[in-house]
Amino acid sequence: APIRILGMAGDQQAATVGQGCFKPGMMKSTYGTGCFALLNTGAERVASRNRLLTTIAYQLAGKRTYALEGAIFIAGAAVQWLRDGLKIIAKASDVGPLAERADPAARVYLVPAFVGLGAPYWDAQARAAIFGLTRNCGGPEIARAALEAVGYQTRDLLAAMRADWPRAADAETVLRVDGGMTASDATMQFLADILAAPVDRPVVMETTALGAAYLAGLAAGICPGLDGFAAQWRLDRRFQPCMDAATRERKYTGWQDAVQRTLTAR
Repeated sequence: APIRILGMAGDQQAATVGQGCFKPGMMKSTYGTGCFALLNTGAERVASRNRLLTTIAYQLAGKRTYALEGAIFIAGAAVQWLRDGLKIIAKASDVGPLAERADPAARVYLVPAFVGLGAPYWDAQARAAIFGLTRNCGGPEIARAALEAVGYQTRDLLAAMRADWPRAADAETVLRVDGGMTASDATMQFLADILAAPVDRPVVMETTALGAAYLAGLAAGICPGLDGFAAQWRLDRRFQPCMDAATRERKYTGWQDAVQRTLTAR
């Protein structure tokens, strides 16, 4: 017998649904090989002035909901480079313990432009660079810089979203995360610290599959409405920011300087 197709969704749209981000202002970010963040803007189609993408979050019963999207080319792929390129770790899970051995005073930045930089820079010719190395630096400092780059790039996206959509700047941001990198508590804690915002990791991590299944179940009449589905979302852990503001801004200013040195068109 034929199989009915009751729902279709792109990867990031399905993850947005799976995370229950149905209200304007809700935001999710997926950390796999790359990173993709979506901010629900409701019925408002926001034309980005800060080099983000205007996309459809989902459409149900003919009603369309929009989002701003930011794409980061390299997230978990930087950890793969540490493993396969530099060979300073044997497996991806080793990166956290290695990074924890880094000198706290070292100010090392890795701009992971291995295939160029994505949003909000869109510089296809940029190439990766490490800044701040001294003779005391080694594998731990580079590993920490690779993990921290994920947080810095996410802050770049959040800043662009807030500039594009004032409602995002006025509301408290809570970032819902999924993807392989979110298993690292240290990475998620740094993400919360550098964003100065809570980061929520759900119990169900396969949010893309969950979102696609829900859309089909909703159309088939066997799943609850949006509010009912959102109520089923369960928190595994919330990471609260604990970094002081001065340290946060010093570290982010260093990142911005590193990016500007990497861009080909300044």
